[in-house]
Amino acid sequence: MKEQTTKERILEAAEELMLERSFHSVGLKQILDAVKVPKGSFYYYFESKEQFGVEMMKHYMDQASVHKRSFLLNREKEPDPLKRLFTYLEGSIAFMDKHPGKFPCLAIKLASEVSDISAGMREELVKGFQDWINIYREVLNDAVKAGLLPEDLDIDTEAELIQDHWAGAAQRAVIFQTSEPVRHTVEYIKNRIENMEVR
Repeated sequence: MKEQTTKERILEAAEELMLERSFHSVGLKQILDAVKVPKGSFYYYFESKEQFGVEMMKHYMDQASVHKRSFLLNREKEPDPLKRLFTYLEGSIAFMDKHPGKFPCLAIKLASEVSDISAGMREELVKGFQDWINIYREVLNDAVKAGLLPEDLDIDTEAELIQDHWAGAAQRAVIFQTSEPVRHTVEYIKNRIENMEVR
């Protein structure tokens, strides 16, 4: 396991703080105090807070994509693509049960806050969300190839629906401080896909 660079430590500390609060409510001092580095270190790596925000969003989306791929596309650990998908989605229910009222994802939390004020951050969100949709698409394609889902399935639309349903449910779960929206959405996605399965 490679040692983290100072830049990575700054980015990850900021991600944790902003997951608890927001992009605008977290100041530079709080971030630097968390990693115990001087102010000069920040401006050595980032020209401004906005440019820092772009890099932070890219870092977060890339890391989240790595995590999703390692679970959803691990064909050796679990050959059945639908089991991989359902187990992954059910994990979000467990998170919301354990952390009611907390966002499970920094991208969902910050999306509405930063999209209209930073074109750069919005672009990283677009690329990241599209990557996540592509991962879902690949899982569904695995299921089609395995004969578990119909060959004529519109996997592009289905992958988008999985992402959109989950993101909306996660947001409402935070507002209502209950895992029920995520639980209902995961059950809906599972039932929808199971009803498509080739018998």
